[in-house]
Amino acid sequence: MAVTENQTPTLSVDLLPPMEFVQRTERLRAMMQDASWDGLVVTNLTNVRYLTGFTGSAGVLLVTEGELLFVSDGRYRDQSAAELQASGVEIRIEIVASDPDLAIAKAALRAGVRSLGLEAQSVTWAAQRRWQSELFTTGDIAATDGVVEALRLIKDAGEAARIRAACAIADEALSQIRPLLGDGPTEIEFGLELDSRMRKLGADDLSFETIVASGPNGAKPHHHPSHRQISEGDLVVIDFGALIDGYHSDMTRTVAVGDVGEERANMLNVVLRSQQAGVEAIHPGVTAAEVDEACRSVIAEAGLADAFLHSTGHGVGLDIHEEPRVSSRSTAILQPGHVVTVEPGVYLPEFGGVRIEDTLLVTEDGCDRLTLAPKDPALLSV
Repeated sequence: MAVTENQTPTLSVDLLPPMEFVQRTERLRAMMQDASWDGLVVTNLTNVRYLTGFTGSAGVLLVTEGELLFVSDGRYRDQSAAELQASGVEIRIEIVASDPDLAIAKAALRAGVRSLGLEAQSVTWAAQRRWQSELFTTGDIAATDGVVEALRLIKDAGEAARIRAACAIADEALSQIRPLLGDGPTEIEFGLELDSRMRKLGADDLSFETIVASGPNGAKPHHHPSHRQISEGDLVVIDFGALIDGYHSDMTRTVAVGDVGEERANMLNVVLRSQQAGVEAIHPGVTAAEVDEACRSVIAEAGLADAFLHSTGHGVGLDIHEEPRVSSRSTAILQPGHVVTVEPGVYLPEFGGVRIEDTLLVTEDGCDRLTLAPKDPALLSV
């Protein structure tokens, strides 16, 4: 079946709401003051991007009460100057040939920093020992965990708009090429077509490797697309996302190719009801564990509890998987501005798999579904 390519104009990020970089730095400094840190060394590149707008692969940021210092190497001399200036935050840039940690340490000492925080999740043990024994011997070093990540939990208007735009591109791409499933492509062929269509519609990149899992392969939640040909009677799990200005989308739809039989149709129905229960459970003040339970209980009542092999969801933003996690062990309480997925699934080797996933923005009175492609099997069938 031929598919008409209704390509929309490439999205202009300039038309989206601006990022609140200045406010992010102010909130971070308030957190540092509460924790009695004079300085914080930000080495996680995603966190560096969140605070400064820098998109390169090498950069370290020192945050003190008096200034922000960004250190990188010569490859990013011009790029860092342009991106940091665009953020609107007053940031001093230092370009070094080697050893950015040494430059950061010297600046911290010059600034009179006595208590310095290092990001525990992105600093190696060897680097931490060097900081204590060589770079910062006159003050205290504290291991920090999730400081900038805590700020990233609540998406500002600019972030939410970028995630929404990424979701819209994914929706449109699937809408345009879903009929191809009736032509019997291989999983790889369909995945490549979906990836290409997202890029043509304006995606900067893919959020992750697209999953196309047909027939028995659908029973593997993270199946890599293969040369298996999609055939009549298959359930096809399609898990994919688009990237816009650093922000991800995440969506899964399960498509029925022709008559899939009673057992597979029941799987589709159970997961659809489970996913809807999870979406309806989302509102401010509910725990992520309660959302997980809302999904899990529907599947358990259908006698398929052992076939739900993973947690219900995760946060989405600058990382495809970030806090808050939506699982039975999560202690997170959902708040307006959180962006999470709800993605229950059922996986039976003899029949394949079903997963249905939406990306959702928590609002003051519930949630806003950002991924809008049809979920009803009757609307998805080809």
